[in-house]
Amino acid sequence: MDKFVIEGGERLKGTVRISGSKNAALPLLAATILHKGVYNIGNVPRLRDVTTMARLIGVLGGSVEWVNDQTLRVDSRNVENYIAPYELVKEMRASVLVLGSLVGGLRKATVSYPGGCAIGERPINLHLKGLSALGCEVKIREGYVDVVAKNLRGSKVYFDTTTVGGTENILMAAVVAKGETTIYNAAREPEVVDLACMLKRMGAKIEGEGTGVIRIKGVDSLTPCDYEVIPDRIETGTFLVACGITRGNITIEGCIPSHVKAVTDKLKEAGMDIVEDQNTIKASMFNKRPISVDVKTIPYPGFPTDMQAQIMALMTIAKGVSATTETIFENRMMHVAELRRMGADIKVIGNTAIVKGVKVLSGAKVMASDLRASASLIIAGLAAYGITEVSRIYHVDRGYESIEKKLRELGAKIVRRKDENMGS
Repeated sequence: MDKFVIEGGERLKGTVRISGSKNAALPLLAATILHKGVYNIGNVPRLRDVTTMARLIGVLGGSVEWVNDQTLRVDSRNVENYIAPYELVKEMRASVLVLGSLVGGLRKATVSYPGGCAIGERPINLHLKGLSALGCEVKIREGYVDVVAKNLRGSKVYFDTTTVGGTENILMAAVVAKGETTIYNAAREPEVVDLACMLKRMGAKIEGEGTGVIRIKGVDSLTPCDYEVIPDRIETGTFLVACGITRGNITIEGCIPSHVKAVTDKLKEAGMDIVEDQNTIKASMFNKRPISVDVKTIPYPGFPTDMQAQIMALMTIAKGVSATTETIFENRMMHVAELRRMGADIKVIGNTAIVKGVKVLSGAKVMASDLRASASLIIAGLAAYGITEVSRIYHVDRGYESIEKKLRELGAKIVRRKDENMGS
């Protein structure tokens, strides 16, 4: 296993370009199963989760290859297998996104039931309820979900709680169902909108993406297409926070500022100077200590749960006392104990972390528990006095493309090394 070794205290300065969104790329790749053909998907980040999705498409009978640094060519003409095995689904929960595309493309799917993960349980009961509403027969046996769609038909689908993956799965099945489907309490995330845009380019008839009510009119067939993945809004937010904690001055290129408005609003409140252009954000916290701000995670367009750990890292050195409340996942504060090892003053009460800012953090050996926790510990290490070692960074490799290289180009002292203590 690898670890990051960080020598803190360097102000970030310069320009960084944002990669394509992992959370958008995965459902787009899954959507290639809906209609057999050849697809070129551009601006795809080179991440472990993308590799896992490519392997899964291969198991189903398709082929996936890189044609340049950022473009994946998917050939789904030979997709006949409808079984997504446990060995792959256990590696990446997003593998369950082939459920909707297999149902739409082959009218049947057998997908390993995904378990929980470090940040909390994320059951797919809402996905299955939605597929049942579309006329699918759903059975759970021996750890697998069997779905058969002999009569895939449009219907009204009501989600009790907002679900991004559930919205995406129902979208992919509904676009080829007979009749009209309406999804109520649909997820509004940009990644859902991106999927809808690709499906419409394939010939689907969709209205209302980006709102709480999405209407789909089923079509008889689709057409393969080429498509570009949107920029990663969480990577954008992560670099903004890294700029803030190091009191830096950076320019972020290739982003969509409107996608991170909830984050930039909070950072402005914390004292950061931010200037936005069409695809650029200029951020400066030069020579200023951040001001404590309260944060509560809620579904988009609210403050994203995927930025909770990073903003908390910033609050550890901010002036004042702040409250960070997590409302999406029940177990998403495992980074707190590691931040305390670095000298942070944090008290957790229920699902709220009370953070009293300290003037400086101290370097320490810390361990990442999940993807965004990894980012928070890296951010803290950038500002800490001394050396910070972050182990189990395979988590960060799931969601950030070449993060250490990008940080070094901004002036950070961070290197990747083998972690002999963690085994191979």
